[in-house]
Amino acid sequence: MTMTPTKTKLTQRLKMRIRKGDTVQVISGKDKGKTGEVLRTLPLTNRVIIQGVNLRTKHIKPTQEGEGGRIVTEEASIHASNVMLYSTAKKVASRVELFVEKDGTKKRRLKKTGEVID
Repeated sequence: MTMTPTKTKLTQRLKMRIRKGDTVQVISGKDKGKTGEVLRTLPLTNRVIIQGVNLRTKHIKPTQEGEGGRIVTEEASIHASNVMLYSTAKKVASRVELFVEKDGTKKRRLKKTGEVID
């Protein structure tokens, strides 16, 4: 008897270094090189939705009498490991470094440029 592999769903949410509103660049996949703003993060599946990246078309049937069907283009999620934070000032993608300031607050900064994100 052979067992088919099933998709495992994470039971706990992952700590993500990418947050909503960050500018990121796609580093692998069909949209490699594209940049965009993170619209939403999905920490349970470690995925992000980026504006204008990984677009999918969806055909919607008419629901009411006299209404026409339509085609909607929307962003699908992309795995968080396939994106890097992007510095708009220096035009470069970089890894994220977490550090604690002297007053005790945690901050994020880009490793390549040293630019503090928040």
